[in-house]
Amino acid sequence: MNKILLVIQREYITRVLKKSFWISSLLAPVLLTAIYAIPIWLAMKDKEQKKVAILDLSHLWKPADLQDKELIFTFISKSEMQFKKEFSKDGYDAFVSIPANVLSNPKGVHIYSSKNIGLSLKESVERLIQNKVRQELMYQAGISEKVYEDTQVDIESDTITISDSGDETNSSSAGAMILAGVMGLILYVTLLLYGSQVMNGVIEEKSSRIIEVIISSVKPYQLMLGKIIGVGLVGLTQFLLWIVLTIGLTQVTSKVYASKASSMVGLSQDAQIKANADMAKAMQDSPMGEVTKVLESTNIPLVMFAFLFYFFVGYLLYSSLFAAIGSAVESATEAQQFTFIVMIPIIFSFLLAQYTMQDPDSTIAFWSSMIPFTSPINMMVRLPYGVPIWELVASMVFLLIGFFVCSWISARIYRVGILMYGKKATWKELSKWLFYKG
Repeated sequence: MNKILLVIQREYITRVLKKSFWISSLLAPVLLTAIYAIPIWLAMKDKEQKKVAILDLSHLWKPADLQDKELIFTFISKSEMQFKKEFSKDGYDAFVSIPANVLSNPKGVHIYSSKNIGLSLKESVERLIQNKVRQELMYQAGISEKVYEDTQVDIESDTITISDSGDETNSSSAGAMILAGVMGLILYVTLLLYGSQVMNGVIEEKSSRIIEVIISSVKPYQLMLGKIIGVGLVGLTQFLLWIVLTIGLTQVTSKVYASKASSMVGLSQDAQIKANADMAKAMQDSPMGEVTKVLESTNIPLVMFAFLFYFFVGYLLYSSLFAAIGSAVESATEAQQFTFIVMIPIIFSFLLAQYTMQDPDSTIAFWSSMIPFTSPINMMVRLPYGVPIWELVASMVFLLIGFFVCSWISARIYRVGILMYGKKATWKELSKWLFYKG
């Protein structure tokens, strides 16, 4: 046991002291905070207004019909052929030509620009023209605008989660999908990343013949287990750093925005109220805002425990297979024929997760969260939507059984392959190693 601890200590300290570990540990929380902070900053920032020239050949529009906080419209009376050649020189970002028969030919509207215009500008112009055309057509049909507006009802429902005790909390389907997608993606990337690190470490030690010295004092199984656990603890350390730093940075960012909104000088009371409302709406509509709604109705300690469990045990399962591959080959190039077989379940489970997010209670989602090779990603994807405790416990037990089976198989291959040189490993050869005695 002491020898396994020494191997774990060596693997852990060696990797934690690397600059790459700290760069990735600090950079990831900054990027996650940026996803939360940038949309809020953009919502608070005054947007630059665009100048748009209007040639209305139908004479239906008035200046009052073209009001937009991001666009400044100017009516012109020049010919279309003449003005479309000179509008950009006059400082206009776009030139809109509305045909005389726009009511019967709404597709006859042309928007000219010196370069490709932004989608928001195009949609704003089209929306303003569309509203007026619809209003005129309704007037001709004898339908009042009030009757039309009364029939335009937007349904926006609130999703509410009810606990077993009857407590109600607001939730968000979009937030659940975002949270599930993020956790699934993190597990997908880290299983491949840290599993590959274990394999490359074994290949490096074997090719440099250092392994022969190490094996003289440590049993192959102890070395493999120590290496796997050591790298896994590095991953757990990085996750904890990400969680703590991300929570800290988002809290600081929220306080900075709140203080900025409350200390606006020179604005009227109405302007300050509007600025605060815009910031609150931006925070609520941001991805982190949707995720916050889900977290309010979620058992956070359970999610954190499950995430760390599925990462660590799922990593142990796959890294034991990667370690076996590393022991059987002498170079990373030679390992490609074997690594693809191990990567298939990881890739397949990530693809299944896309379906699981859409229908977390389906039969496919259930079994993909029970099978050990696909459960780490798919169970974490299902968890934000709510999973019965018995399913979670069963999934964890099956994953542990899968790890013990895979580690036993990997240890049988590792003990032989780690000292095998000059002979290219094949699937047939690996199957023989399983039954070697000694």
